[in-house]
Amino acid sequence: MANIETLYQSYLKHPVICTDTRTISKGCLFFALKGDNFDANTFAEQALKDGAAFVIIDNAQYQLNEQCILVDDVLTTLQDLAKYHRNQLNIPVIGLTGSNGKTTTKELIKAVLAEKYRVFATKGNLNNHIGVPLSILSMQSDVEIAVIEMGANHQKEIEFLCEIAQPTHGLITNIGMAHLDGFGGFEGVKKGKAELYAYLKAYQGITFIYKNNPYLMEMSEVAALDKVIYYGSEEGNAISGKLKNSDPLIEFEWKKNGAESYEAKANLTGTYNFENILAAICIGNFFKLLPNEINNGLGNYHPNNNRSQLTKTANNTVICDFYNANPSSMAAALNNLKVLNAEYKLAIIGDMFELGAEAPEQHENIVKQAADHALSTLFIGSNFYAFKDQYPGQFFNAPADAADYLKENPIKDQLVLLKGSRGMALEQLLPLL
Repeated sequence: MANIETLYQSYLKHPVICTDTRTISKGCLFFALKGDNFDANTFAEQALKDGAAFVIIDNAQYQLNEQCILVDDVLTTLQDLAKYHRNQLNIPVIGLTGSNGKTTTKELIKAVLAEKYRVFATKGNLNNHIGVPLSILSMQSDVEIAVIEMGANHQKEIEFLCEIAQPTHGLITNIGMAHLDGFGGFEGVKKGKAELYAYLKAYQGITFIYKNNPYLMEMSEVAALDKVIYYGSEEGNAISGKLKNSDPLIEFEWKKNGAESYEAKANLTGTYNFENILAAICIGNFFKLLPNEINNGLGNYHPNNNRSQLTKTANNTVICDFYNANPSSMAAALNNLKVLNAEYKLAIIGDMFELGAEAPEQHENIVKQAADHALSTLFIGSNFYAFKDQYPGQFFNAPADAADYLKENPIKDQLVLLKGSRGMALEQLLPLL
């Protein structure tokens, strides 16, 4: 069996990791992971034929030659290799988690810090027990600061990911009604996310906290954090800010330590994104960026990941926010649509997943909110469909049914919010808008 030190020497010579034979690159290390419906050990020979330098396997049956490195468990080996690599990197690592806004905040921080540093940030949403190791192993020796996104849907997951990423700095964007099923309710969400605070406390890390958020303040007190940098709306924080306009894009002013005020814009819609912007400003300021560098970084960020992304189609203006959804982010998106200035507005929203026993109540709350806001709304999915006879709006059991409706009833000259959980695949409706 190979040990990590020996495997690390192979990694240094071949520092590209692949876990999918469809994306094999010449000279890579192929890790034969197992899934619910596949065992990549069976692809070891194919990976070598396609150009992999070595394949890491945990089934001796597929050990064809010296290019096949046999280990006890491929996934654990990938995680251990990432941890070993992280230990060689003497750089700040910003760990980031939260119920909403993780990826947008990560991209904003990256855009700001890139004005001065060589920055690595998690690509896409590679933020789980496989994605975080792959992210760490993607970091080259010239990286000066890293931003590692950590997602979780159950307790102890953030704790585990921290052991791999070893953040020196960190922040929780917010606490919301996400993954309630796995966490065991809202208190479970708080406990799970607070594992980042516990890690930073244990290893003398620095924590950035949005002071306006009572949940984060409570969690920081429980964790007895002592190295804290605050940002928020009030002066007296390291960074304070005030939203000036959000119709449709965000304009604001900010101050550092209550001193001179700076005005800036961001290419984002949604008042809920303002605290994400302040987080990026706070971190940029902490890492010694000048105000004009911070503003330039914010201005250079253009969302292209279907999160709070304002898109002009041939017929409408669409807020593309269909990468994911939970009750907190859905409520925020509907509130934002309500206040935006447009003659005709339409919400097209899909089911929210991983809510467990709370799913009926949480979906009804959203239906009520849409009704209270007097928003024209298309509800899509079986959870929303259950309320079709009780509330106003158009209800569809599946996206295909909504697509048929939109073909028969084209939408034109409207501001449209398109939002739902990833599994609803609401992007299929965008061509009809």
